[in-house]
Order: sequence, then structure tokens, then C-alpha cells
Amino acid sequence: MGLSFLLYVVLDGYDLGVGILLRRTHDAHQDVMVASIGPFWDANETWLVLAVGLLLVAFPYAHGVVLTELYLPATLMLMFLILRGVSFDFRAKANITQKPLWNLMFFSGSLGASLMQGLMIGRVVVGFDSGWQGWLFSSIVALFLPVGYSLLGACWLIMKTEGDLQKQAVHWAQKSLWLSACGIAVVSIATPWFSQDIFHKWFSLPNFFWLSPIPLVTLLLFILIHKVLSDFDHAHYHAQWIPFASTVGIFWLALIGIAYSLFPYLVVGQINIWQAAASTDSLWMIFWGAIVVLPLILAYTAYSYKVFWGKAEDLKYY
Repeated sequence: MGLSFLLYVVLDGYDLGVGILLRRTHDAHQDVMVASIGPFWDANETWLVLAVGLLLVAFPYAHGVVLTELYLPATLMLMFLILRGVSFDFRAKANITQKPLWNLMFFSGSLGASLMQGLMIGRVVVGFDSGWQGWLFSSIVALFLPVGYSLLGACWLIMKTEGDLQKQAVHWAQKSLWLSACGIAVVSIATPWFSQDIFHKWFSLPNFFWLSPIPLVTLLLFILIHKVLSDFDHAHYHAQWIPFASTVGIFWLALIGIAYSLFPYLVVGQINIWQAAASTDSLWMIFWGAIVVLPLILAYTAYSYKVFWGKAEDLKYY
């Protein structure tokens, strides 16, 4: 379940980021941007379905509590994702005069889904705290997650495009890089404030030393991305993957840090994994199901990325 959430945030994160960046360039470049995610974006959402399905079957009690608390943002997220999917198809098939409208809808769906995901992550971290501080923290996460997705999307475009659009993507990545770093720093500083358990797990010894590589490696990855982007005009062609891979590493480290902080709770301070777990027979059934399904999804995902690897071309419908 954790792996599914990790893969969803990274894979759907970059195509949401491309959608957020869509309105920052002209029509011809927009077609190339959409083409760069065309073969992947729909399958990327598979990981969210798998993760929520595993949560439902393996931890039904927590599933009920979590989705009850997150009912409104989860519903809005799904509505934005539907709007995004409709816009993706209609922008290329509708009358040319309507194309700007569907571009706006694609952008709005991408931004709205990102904001709702950030809000849900924030609410989970604070244990659904109903006070103003809990909502303030969740709102901060909601605002910074689209910035992180924009960084992912820009780094994806650096790999998948060339020429003027690639130069624009480098500029977008530079603008969102340190703002993303500020977001991670603010969230990291605020998180222990809401839970004494998390504060103890972070700052007690020897936990502090075991956890310290996460922020240190994260900082090094930000510096590496900054260096590659600053010298991009002189970078070797094969170095174009470094910003995207480094950004993926940053996201994974951030999510691993969140998972470490929350464990063993599924709802902080209320429900742990043992209290929420289904019966042993149900857990064995979902375990063997995941053992079969997970490698299959990984295999066809890897194959699709291999088939459609390389630079994106102009979007064409025949």
C-alpha cells in the first residue's frame, strides 16, 4: 500500500505538474506538453486505485474513518480528475475556437486535484485536528504540493522535449526549485508541533541520528538539481534525466519521512495498524492478491515507458 502511494505521487505528480504549467506557454508548445504525458497519464492513476483498494480490504476500520474525514476533499479531487480527463480528450477534438477553454479546464483540473491532495496529506499528518492550527497547516501543504508537482512536471519536460520548450522547462524548474525546498522546510518544521509522538520520534536519541540522512540527502539533491539547471546550456545530453530523477528522490524521501513519523498509526493518536487490520484470512487473501497484481502493474508500466521513451513529438490524431 505504501509503495502504491509512493508511485502514485511521483507518476501522477509529474503529469499533474505538466497540466499546471500548461497555460504558461503558447499553443504549439502546449500540444507537445500534452503529447509528452499522453501515453502515461491515465495509467499513472492506477496506483491510487490500488492503494485505496488495499486500504479498504486490509484496514477497513481506518478506511471508514479516513474517508469520512476526507469526504469533501476526496470528492472534489475526483471531480477535478474527471474534468482533467475530459479536457485531455476534448482539447484535441473540439472546434479550434474551443481549444483555449479546454486548455483552461485541463489546467484547472490539474491544479484543483493537486490542491485537494495536499489538503488531504495535511489533514492526515495532523490527525484530522479540527482547530485553526490544523487547518492552517493543511492549507500550507495544499499550497506547496502544486509547486512540487510543477517542479516534477518541469523536470519531466526537460527530459521529454527539446529546443525552446525545453529552455522554458528549465526556467520553470529553476523558479519552482527553491520554493519547493521552502515548502518542505516549512512542513518539516511544523509537523512535530502537532504531535508529541512525532516530536519524540524525530528528536530523541538515537532516532535523531538514524533520521538525519533524510534531510541531508534531500538538501544535496536540491543542490544537485540547482547545479545541473544552472549549467544546463553546457550539460551533456545524457544528463537531462538528472533533475527529474533527483526530484523523484526528494519526493520519495519526503514521503518516507512522513511514513516513519506516522507509523504505526493510520490515524495519528487514534487508530494504529493493528487496531484497524482486517481478519487474518482477509489479510492473507489481499497479500497474495497484491503479490500477483503488483508485479503485473510494474511490468506493464515499465514496458509502456520503454515503448514511449524518447523525445515527445507534436500531438497528432488520425
